[in-house]
Amino acid sequence: MATERATELRVLRPEEFDGWWDHLVRAFGAGPAPAEERDLDRSLTEYERSLAVWDGSELVGTAGAFRFRMTVPGGAVLPTAGITMVSVAATHRRRGVLTSMMRRQLDDIREWGEPLAALTASEPAIYGRFGYGAATFQLQAEIDTSRVTLDAPAGTGDVRLRYADPAEVLDACEAVYADLVPLRPGMLARQPGWERAGLLDPESERGGASALQCVVAERQGKVTGYARFRTKMGWSQSGHDGTVTLEDLAALDPASDAALWRFLFGIDLMSKLTVRGRPVDDAWQYQVSDIRRCLTRVRDMGYVRLVDVGAALAGRTYQAPVDVVLEVADAFCPWNVGRWRLTGDAKGASCERTTDAAELALSVRELGAAYLGGVSLLSLARAGRVGELRPGALAEASAAFGSPALPWLPHGF
Repeated sequence: MATERATELRVLRPEEFDGWWDHLVRAFGAGPAPAEERDLDRSLTEYERSLAVWDGSELVGTAGAFRFRMTVPGGAVLPTAGITMVSVAATHRRRGVLTSMMRRQLDDIREWGEPLAALTASEPAIYGRFGYGAATFQLQAEIDTSRVTLDAPAGTGDVRLRYADPAEVLDACEAVYADLVPLRPGMLARQPGWERAGLLDPESERGGASALQCVVAERQGKVTGYARFRTKMGWSQSGHDGTVTLEDLAALDPASDAALWRFLFGIDLMSKLTVRGRPVDDAWQYQVSDIRRCLTRVRDMGYVRLVDVGAALAGRTYQAPVDVVLEVADAFCPWNVGRWRLTGDAKGASCERTTDAAELALSVRELGAAYLGGVSLLSLARAGRVGELRPGALAEASAAFGSPALPWLPHGF
């Protein structure tokens, strides 16, 4: 009987990028990648944090980890490894390639001193066994703008809107985004170079829609918001039937936000607005005349993993005072296993090893899901994922872990 040849896992070399990228594209079943996308990813790839698995001269696995900083409840921005470009050749499934990369990554992330890891999952079933929990969700909608109106708040009429070249106003738009980062858990502080991702606009990827367009909102001469979008003309027997696709929108105040949404609802010859990747608590939902005709739905987006339980839990604040002993299970990172006393409130927190009796029992996956405040420990307990060992501990901890603004991961990586 033939024996399987051992594979080699090592750090990616710059001269290997094209083969690494081609393998990734094939693994995801995509066609040839646009040159603009390849060039951007080449410039963003951190080679010393990227892995490749080889079977002889054949590349059979890829994985990377960007240096990110992510907002956590309370507004702190913590070092976070952005797990990316994970793939295994279809010829090498169920041979431990993915597990070996996940093992190496988490060991490296711990050594780098980054308490958190995050990813967006192509398949949700894959990453739970490595301790990642679904922590952020995104809102999608197909809005019938021919029948739905927007009731904008006072002051919306004072906002000036103007078309602008997306590249020419990039710095102003990035300043708006940066001001919003501390206000919502899950947001990523933009690292140098990542601002270019919002301008990526290969013609082959437009699906017949327009080039990327941008409108900025201004108050007293200052840019207070922006929307990037595309339009696609369409006609039916009853007349115009065009579609607006929103790519990105950010605003510093309710009036600027409403002005941008009202603009998108009212573009001439368009009767549908397609929305993807928005916060679940996006304000426009409470301004529309008919939410049913907006066809909203929610899906998972960001998966979070606590690489260092103590540092991660101490790095955020808590909505209500909490003093609880957590019994943490972690099959993949043994340094997290055991009892941790979490004490904290809205001003700060500590999380230290303890020999005191456990009051809640859960795995690191559930901690990841609840960490940003978008998934309640109470809900996880009802699903059988969290055990209450002291009466009252669950309600106390669940209230403390919440967040006034629901977490949101604004873009993939």
